[in-house]
Amino acid sequence: MGAPILDEELSMIGGEFDLIDRFFKRSSTHHNRELALGIGDDCALLNHSAQTQWAVSTDMLVEGRHFLSTVAPERLGHKALAVNLSDLAACGAQPSVFFLALSMPNPDEAFLQAFSQGMFALADVMQVTLAGGDTTAGPLSICITVMGRVQTGMALRRDSAQPDDEVWVSHPVNSGIGDARLALEVFRGTCSLAQADFATTRDRLELPSPRVQLGLALKDVSRCAIDLSDGLCGDLNHILKASQVGAEIFLGQIPRSGAMLSQPLDRQHQFLLEGGDDYELLFTAAPQHHLRIRELAAQLGLGISCIGRITAQPGLKIWNEQGQALMTRYASFDHFQTSRWGLDES
Repeated sequence: MGAPILDEELSMIGGEFDLIDRFFKRSSTHHNRELALGIGDDCALLNHSAQTQWAVSTDMLVEGRHFLSTVAPERLGHKALAVNLSDLAACGAQPSVFFLALSMPNPDEAFLQAFSQGMFALADVMQVTLAGGDTTAGPLSICITVMGRVQTGMALRRDSAQPDDEVWVSHPVNSGIGDARLALEVFRGTCSLAQADFATTRDRLELPSPRVQLGLALKDVSRCAIDLSDGLCGDLNHILKASQVGAEIFLGQIPRSGAMLSQPLDRQHQFLLEGGDDYELLFTAAPQHHLRIRELAAQLGLGISCIGRITAQPGLKIWNEQGQALMTRYASFDHFQTSRWGLDES
């Protein structure tokens, strides 16, 4: 093994996604007939039959980076599976099985009992089965790989946005996005909330709801989606880069909760645009599907809001509530940039 990556080397690499592109993304000469879509989307796609593909995704949660040591273990079990199922939702896949790799300092029976209960409760709701994995001693970290089925050629992908498409985001009814980030800032002491509002936003941080049913329903109206894990601006930019298009986003159309509305406007903008941990779906669709998407929202009991449009001109433009261009730049969470909002408890 080589030497560990130092901070100055990470700066030269440019962060998480540059690291992946430079060291792990291989050329098309390494393509094989089973791999329909590789690195660079929410899921890889593996050909299974003429009618079906497997969608596969892996995510890791590390204590201090992705969750606080004080989180209830049953909530941690739920979230560990939920964030992976969210990738399947963004691909429009039906969950099938998952694999768990778990490292922890000691085999704590009380922790494991609660953790597994939280994980299996969500697994039962989503009808997904634990099929194997690994355990070892080490720092507390959870890595889950999920597999789901999607009809061949029907997967939602990041590279399918078209000019004039509308940009949509899902959210709880009568609420919005950004609340997970708001709860995090309460934990960090940079914001304050009434007790009831904090309880609600904390649920958004610790008990996300993977939008699997929405992802499955979108096949009739969309071919392009991503889940909101690292922040709206950063995740939308993944779509824009993959699809080679631009976008306009209207802040006044982004849904927000009462708790969010209690914060100063500049903080609202920050949490809405670079918050992360929403695990909602951001997707694009042609304007003729507008009414059908509204119908889907009602059928699924979800909020789904149109927040902008795709443009042929590259770049992301954000307009504030007064219709003025927002000049502040917002970025997504990067796991190797510690100056951004990690969950470190220092």
